[in-house]
Amino acid sequence: MKFYKYLYIGDTVTNPQKVKRKLKRHAGVQVYVITIASSRDQLEIYHSAYLKQKYYRYHPPVIVGIASNYEEAVEIIIKITREALEATGNCNLKEYLKQKAKQNANME
Repeated sequence: MKFYKYLYIGDTVTNPQKVKRKLKRHAGVQVYVITIASSRDQLEIYHSAYLKQKYYRYHPPVIVGIASNYEEAVEIIIKITREALEATGNCNLKEYLKQKAKQNANME
């Protein structure tokens, strides 16, 4: 699995490091992940069990958020959308996340 450097974590996720470790090892963990869409869409929400398929071992998605349930995952996407709208004036989430990573990398 690939994780976004500035990963969005839901409020009810108790131990994010443990969740990340389990996702990397394709172990059983019951969370929802928000990924950058490989198609023209912006972001996608998957249950972590979906990512245990063999395809995702060879084509790992970029995970930008982790949530305990679907509703929390939607709230994270709303938060990202608001941030993008305030920062750029549009809702191109993919581009906003790339710019955010670049800007923060330049500051470090």
